[in-house]
Amino acid sequence: MTEAMTTAERRGYQQICAENGLMMVVACDQRGGMRKVLADTPEAQAAINEAALGVVKTGIVRHLANKASCVLLDAVCAVPGVVDEGALSRDTGLLIGLDASGWDTDANGYQISKLVPGITARRVRELGGTGAKLMVYLRPDKPEANDVNIGIIREQIADFAAEDLLLVVEILTYKLEGESDEAYRAVFPSLIVESARISIELGSKVLKLPYPGTPEACAEITEICGDVPWAVLSAGVDHETFIGQVEIAMQNGASGVIAGRALWKDCISLDPEVSKDRLEKIASSRLKQIQAVLDRHAK
Repeated sequence: MTEAMTTAERRGYQQICAENGLMMVVACDQRGGMRKVLADTPEAQAAINEAALGVVKTGIVRHLANKASCVLLDAVCAVPGVVDEGALSRDTGLLIGLDASGWDTDANGYQISKLVPGITARRVRELGGTGAKLMVYLRPDKPEANDVNIGIIREQIADFAAEDLLLVVEILTYKLEGESDEAYRAVFPSLIVESARISIELGSKVLKLPYPGTPEACAEITEICGDVPWAVLSAGVDHETFIGQVEIAMQNGASGVIAGRALWKDCISLDPEVSKDRLEKIASSRLKQIQAVLDRHAK
């Protein structure tokens, strides 16, 4: 079971939260997902190299994330660049993503999470990280699907505990081969609730979870988590939908937001001036709306 945060972890958690004590993290650690936003065809997406992605992410930091309490970035094309170039505000926390883009598939079709090579807790500290984020895939209703991914969670929790550094654990779930959309939607709330339970049992100290579909599921997650804070992620839904989800999650005990595409997916471009304009006007307005919801729910 989860132990209380250490002093160092608690300090890291304070730094990813706003003055209201709630997480407001702008997520832009995506690589494949960001390429799909930036270009329409697989060929055009493949032509966007890591340096070009780094420029886009630096723009998101400068024109959006610096207005939040924290940014979530990858160590592949964003960090240490945004630190060394002075793009990241001194008052904005930095979570570094451990997960590689995409996933592997085992012989049974289950998704196996992948990590970026060499990004350990010590390396996160060397890169200037306030902490890190680990994303893994779980299907709690299929125990045989989860052995490798649970092992990854366990190993990373131990590594970050040894370095006394904050680790946010993100759980995503997925549709099985041959599973209908209807069947998946029906089990989705329970999958997220049970994923939270597994994560807490493994010792996670902060969780990042998809909106589980209902107020009741949010309340159940909060009960399972106890003193462990959990943030709701945007999963690429449109901003209007996400605002409603944030409201319900906060009413039922969530501790903040870690949001990416809902904020910026229609605001980024390979043209830095286009990105700057849309991030400053559209995405920043959305961020203010989310911050207003959080402020209303601050204790």
